[in-house]
Amino acid sequence: MTDSILTDLHFRDEDAAFAYVEARLWPHGPACPKCGVIGEAGKLKGKTTRPGLWKCYACRKPFTVRMGTVFESSHIEMHKWLQAIYLMSSSKKGISSNQLHRTLRISLKSAWFLSHRIREAMTTLNPEPMGGPGAIVEIDETFIGRKEGVPVGPGYNHKRAVMSLVERGKGSRSFHVDATSAKDLLPIIKAHVRPDTHIMTDEAGQYAHLNKHFTEHDFVKHSLGQYGRGDIHTNTVEGFYSVFKRGMKGIYQHCAEKHLHRYVTEFDFRYSNRIRLGVDDTQRAEKALLGVVGKRLTYRTTGGKARASRGERASSLGAS
Repeated sequence: MTDSILTDLHFRDEDAAFAYVEARLWPHGPACPKCGVIGEAGKLKGKTTRPGLWKCYACRKPFTVRMGTVFESSHIEMHKWLQAIYLMSSSKKGISSNQLHRTLRISLKSAWFLSHRIREAMTTLNPEPMGGPGAIVEIDETFIGRKEGVPVGPGYNHKRAVMSLVERGKGSRSFHVDATSAKDLLPIIKAHVRPDTHIMTDEAGQYAHLNKHFTEHDFVKHSLGQYGRGDIHTNTVEGFYSVFKRGMKGIYQHCAEKHLHRYVTEFDFRYSNRIRLGVDDTQRAEKALLGVVGKRLTYRTTGGKARASRGERASSLGAS
């Protein structure tokens, strides 16, 4: 009988956790965040209670691997960060802040902030356009939750909209959009999909003229009960939405509109690094860890102070 993966040393020992992170973020030796010199530092042992502390011999400044990452200024132990990254990366529909709060034994406010910083690490900066010759990209939109301050009415004007681009056999890319008209969606599609791509959508009017911008555009008529004609369908993006909605409604239950883009990024990350593409849970967690570099997310940036003032209720914290 094998032990749980969370019994691995770097998940329960702080020194091992720092060594694990350093080996992945500093493959060529310790890199000083102050002066940028690599491999000219020594580890301070027996002189401090701070784990993972180094001293640069070029600029004489102390530093740790936390600096210049989403870990910076965090008082949460590194091994708990690694546990949280693994849990968020391996949970197909997400894991709530309340669950992280109970599992990691940290405050709910800390768990909420930690999960948002991990979502920031999952973000791909300046991604290459999707598609290309022979590739098929399915496009669709869905609605999740109500817009704040907008009265309920007919149609979807009071709903928050998300548009997703899913390349068959590869990954997804989703966007929280203000509306679903052609003028709202077309600039995003053109910026993120190569023009020599085969596009597939439903018969919605906002997609009517995509053949002017892309090599080929086919669509299915859902209004007539048509959901596929051979390879022409949007079942792949619909499958992505089935997981996304189960996670948002069943796990997170509520999120503020200003944070919706972070949640869609989380679901995109797991979908784009799924088992079918040869990425297992451990590899996915390591990819998330590599994404922590060069990114900062402060509590003020997330608007956490305003949410905490309402009693830190789970619903107002964006998690169940």
